[in-house]
Amino acid sequence: MIAALLLAAASVTPVPAGTATGPALPVRVVGRALRVAAGWRRQWPGTYFEGAFRGRQALLRVGEGDVILHVTVDGTRVGTLVKPAPGLYRIAGLSAARHVLRVAVASESQGAPTVFGGMFAATGTVPLPPPAAPTRQIEFIGDSHTVGYGNTAGTRECSQDRVWATTDTVRGIAGQVARRYGADYRVHAISGRGVVRNYDGFAADTTPEAYPHALFDRATPADDAGWNPQLIVVALGTNDFSTALKPGERWADRDALHADYEARYMAFVRSLRTAHPRAHVLLWATDLADGEIAAEEAKVAARLTVAGLRDVGFVQVPKLAFTGCHFHPSVADDTLIAGAIGRYVAAHPRLWAR
Repeated sequence: MIAALLLAAASVTPVPAGTATGPALPVRVVGRALRVAAGWRRQWPGTYFEGAFRGRQALLRVGEGDVILHVTVDGTRVGTLVKPAPGLYRIAGLSAARHVLRVAVASESQGAPTVFGGMFAATGTVPLPPPAAPTRQIEFIGDSHTVGYGNTAGTRECSQDRVWATTDTVRGIAGQVARRYGADYRVHAISGRGVVRNYDGFAADTTPEAYPHALFDRATPADDAGWNPQLIVVALGTNDFSTALKPGERWADRDALHADYEARYMAFVRSLRTAHPRAHVLLWATDLADGEIAAEEAKVAARLTVAGLRDVGFVQVPKLAFTGCHFHPSVADDTLIAGAIGRYVAAHPRLWAR
């Protein structure tokens, strides 16, 4: 409460082009991001950047691309930048103490990557080493439910512009669960994508196909060095099963789709455990599609366990309101999902010791 009061006068404002910066703050990057001359290029949801400094103000640089950024100082949000113009922004109105600055991507960037240009000292500011990474790491893999698609809208009827503006990964499942456990989080999720079939059968990489890459162009393999999650939370199947098969799709019937989905999902989970052999994998599903999604995910978890893969679980989260855009989970639903994940974690506390 005291920290929040002290930050009540803090603000984030653009500064004139050509404004000089002080030294760059060392930045801790959480999420897949490619180092480029202009800073870091990223596309997967939920990326965030942290730096530390001592002083009353600091600067951050925003690069190209439409994005929504939550700016927090010492854990309190001091501003949100919505489609900010490329350039410098000043965080001011702080005390002369040590501060931790976080810039977190809230929006989805499925159409194109965006660039974050870094953090810099301002007049009277002393750069400090970035905060130490927490010992807990959680990875979230999924579709629009994991992204937080339209979760702050408060209405089901949304234009595509409104969907984009009301999507908030930070306030969604991943952000909520990570805050509960003081963990770093990564979100590898794309709206509309499935395990073997995307929404209504549209052609694009499925989530397992996109997963190995730093961006969605398949040009650069992801570098996940230093990323060793104790918990991997996966929810995939909504887009595989929420629409009927159409003529010309490669599955003769629903049974064939089920068989393909189960085999590919099992292979994907095995690949995750190969990369992170000590991670606990939790699959979860809503009760949409008359329970078909949950039944299939539960079957995948059960088959993996029977096959000898340990530390794989499943939880179903029923009776959500789905009052976000286009009948997606709202932030309140995200809280219920996070609670179900939390109850599972409470029943498996040893997973943090891995």
